[in-house]
Amino acid sequence: MPRPPKPRSICEMPKYSVFGPKGVYMNKLNKIEMSIDELETIKLIDYSGLNQEEAAKQMHVARTTVQRIYEIARKKVSQSLIDGAVLVIEGGHVVLCDEDCEICFGRGKGLGHGRRANRKD
Repeated sequence: MPRPPKPRSICEMPKYSVFGPKGVYMNKLNKIEMSIDELETIKLIDYSGLNQEEAAKQMHVARTTVQRIYEIARKKVSQSLIDGAVLVIEGGHVVLCDEDCEICFGRGKGLGHGRRANRKD
């Protein structure tokens, strides 16, 4: 029996959760699901410019875990862009950072570290 996944720390919940081609009904397109922690790795590494070790420290997981999540997330983004699929961001095992988080400066305030964010399992 595999052990349960360790929750990953994130600074804030995503502002937007669905992305897709303009002018096409979403119900006619393939859907790719991306977890919130997958989006967080892309945000930390590609958007914020952290390396994998720094991202792992921020998310409170091992560097190899971040590397694996990042590879999966990049594949999903590229599939969405190339195939014109809808990218839906939801779910995952995540917790919001403390108000005094050095990197996010409390953008996740309200839940505090250790309380699980809303998630779809």
